[in-house]
Amino acid sequence: MQDVVSKGPGAQANSGEAFPGDEFGGLHRTIDWKGAFWIASGVPALVLISIGGMGATAGNLAFLVWAISVTMGLFQSYSYAEIAGLFKNKSGGAAVYGSAAWLRYSKIIAPLSVWCNWYAWTPVLSLGCTIAAGYILNAIAPIPTFGADSPEVVAWLQSAAHAAAIDGKSVEDATKIAIAAVTEASTPALRTMVLASFSFFGLANIEIGPTFFIGAALMLTTFAIQHRGILGTARVQMVIGLLVVIPMLIVGVVPYFNGGVNYANYTPLVPPNGVWDNGGWTLFLGALFIAGWSTYAFETAVCYTREFKNPASDTKKAIIAAGFLCVVLYTLVAASFQGYLGLEGMTQPGIVDGTGVAAAMGNMVGSGSMFVTHLLEMMMILALVLAVQMAMAGSSRTLYQGGVDGWLPKYLAHTNEHGAPTRAMWTDLVFNLGLLTFAASDANAYYLILSISNVGYMIFIFLNLQATWIHRIDSPNIKRPYRAPNWLVAFNAGLGFFNLFLMGVGAKVWGNPNALWYGLAFGVLIIPVFLFRHYVQDKGRFPDHMLVDLDLKSQDLGQRRAGILPYLALAAGVAITLFGHFYFQLPS
Repeated sequence: MQDVVSKGPGAQANSGEAFPGDEFGGLHRTIDWKGAFWIASGVPALVLISIGGMGATAGNLAFLVWAISVTMGLFQSYSYAEIAGLFKNKSGGAAVYGSAAWLRYSKIIAPLSVWCNWYAWTPVLSLGCTIAAGYILNAIAPIPTFGADSPEVVAWLQSAAHAAAIDGKSVEDATKIAIAAVTEASTPALRTMVLASFSFFGLANIEIGPTFFIGAALMLTTFAIQHRGILGTARVQMVIGLLVVIPMLIVGVVPYFNGGVNYANYTPLVPPNGVWDNGGWTLFLGALFIAGWSTYAFETAVCYTREFKNPASDTKKAIIAAGFLCVVLYTLVAASFQGYLGLEGMTQPGIVDGTGVAAAMGNMVGSGSMFVTHLLEMMMILALVLAVQMAMAGSSRTLYQGGVDGWLPKYLAHTNEHGAPTRAMWTDLVFNLGLLTFAASDANAYYLILSISNVGYMIFIFLNLQATWIHRIDSPNIKRPYRAPNWLVAFNAGLGFFNLFLMGVGAKVWGNPNALWYGLAFGVLIIPVFLFRHYVQDKGRFPDHMLVDLDLKSQDLGQRRAGILPYLALAAGVAITLFGHFYFQLPS
């Protein structure tokens, strides 16, 4: 299908209603709040990606961390709902809407918000496809398991050819050697095939093999589904969402009725090092930091404002409905997992890397039935596909709107005849194929990617929670379809600072002690990108339509009524980040 440059008449044709500014975009108004809700229904699946890592970091506090974090996300969503309602002609989510508030005060801060939001969201593609590829490999080429009494192990121990290997070893050690040797010999060649292997500057050991190629195939499938536009994507997401959300509810509830939950697994309420000292608080706050990457993610429901039939009402309904779904599922699923598995079970390798989650759920609700386990394995694959679809839909629209509004390169401001931002989708795809080589190779690289992307996420969240009150001061007369309570706007502004504090403390906990600096360095990359767009492509002028929703035209950015307050907020944010990073340290 031939792509066409964004012009936007299809928007009016699809909705039957003309909106000021529709001529500036090529997205189509074809969904209501329920469509965005089903696209965002992939968010609860993210708990399954990091539930094991959370157990290892937070210990018995893991269930509380999830509950606290998702509740914070729900509070924050009310601020996003307000600023999203201001911009019925933009897509791309809260980062785009919040950036308009910062633009009056800094040309750099505004694109930084969009960029940080994008590189926070886009790794869901590579991380989700990595775990889904692991499930598919387990299905088509499972690694056999052997015990001390297995005939193959007994025969290996009795073979004269192996006598030297176990000479002088205890019976237990000899058995371990035999099990390892038999397992290696019986592992399907597909599982050990490596087409290329190299070290990436000492940060990760890269291996390109079957996990990479299966993950890449899943990404391409996602691209093909979304190529036909948001309405088709929403319909696919609804079907997959029902197949995922219902089993997750069952997993979250059934263990409490079948005796599977051991309430002793929730206590004592102390971090893994056993004491609430500096190191213990560092682990707890680090757990809250990484939880936000998953629990806050339902803000993606406002990425589609430009594609809503009735943006004034659909925006709030979509994000609040998605928020309550996440509160229920995150709280129930995290608590039931911990109650059933306990800390020891939560930190097993298969739970930490995600590939053993389905088997654990099978034991929780099906008493180990292989039929139930296989069904849940299929559910896990679908859940990950749901998350990947959601991430591509949201992050590509962030790139698209950045191209439309003059913050990112012009080529991104492009849609096909179905209203799909295909060039932004290709950019997502290519970038994540690179990340996939890391995520599919090295567990440390997996969590390093997660930590770096979450640095961007926390920066975006801080900027946008402050943007709500900046918009109130600078654009007081613009109609707001939804207006959050004043106390909640103030409370959420405080949560913005708390999130930066979590970033300062917690980035070092996951993957690499320098993850904070890597994340900040990646954020700085937007500066040359923006300078190229603004001063080379646009000759120092923003597109005339950029702030049409705020009744501002051409290069008129409006009056800076907030004065010095936004700059003070930035300075305080930097200070609290540095304090958290240097004061709190991991247990020795």
